[in-house]
Amino acid sequence: MEKFVKLTSTVVPLPIENVDTDQIIPARFLKATNKEGFGDNLFADWRYNKDGSPKDDFVLNNPTYKGSILVAGKNFGSGSSREHAAWAIAGYGFKVVVSSFFADIFKNNALNNGVLPVVVSSEFLNEIFQSVKENPNATLTVDLENQTITNNATGNSEKFDINAYKKECLLKGLDDIDYLLSKKNLIEAYETSRTF
Repeated sequence: MEKFVKLTSTVVPLPIENVDTDQIIPARFLKATNKEGFGDNLFADWRYNKDGSPKDDFVLNNPTYKGSILVAGKNFGSGSSREHAAWAIAGYGFKVVVSSFFADIFKNNALNNGVLPVVVSSEFLNEIFQSVKENPNATLTVDLENQTITNNATGNSEKFDINAYKKECLLKGLDDIDYLLSKKNLIEAYETSRTF
């Protein structure tokens, strides 16, 4: 995984509440067993017409909005536990998803795939949406080490919570297997020291 320490980026606003995993990646795309190509089908039913042409009114098809941060409405990632939803978010190029609430399984799947879910207050979320509406080039800075997110348009910041283990993994660019391998010497020393 890529290391994540600090990111400043413009954002893609998706002010829709209760976005479930079937909307993030529809079930018909779940046949693949590797992560390749899922970003192309992110929000497919909202993004494309039946003939495959892009829908002009969907935010991912609007060149005004771009960036590595997706800002979504409350209750993002509810529904089924499909990890493919996190694959699609990461495959599209998003490194951070901001919302005022995430479904727990989606949140863990995101962290396991190098995407940082940042929970903010409803007030701060609305402020971000307003800043982006006023200026599509408005940026956010997400500082994982200090666990802060800053709306650079207003200078306002909030702290966010993250599991200490997942924070260490993101900062070092480690997945769960890489983390265990990084502790190989300690594991071997412990096993050697044990008496049976």
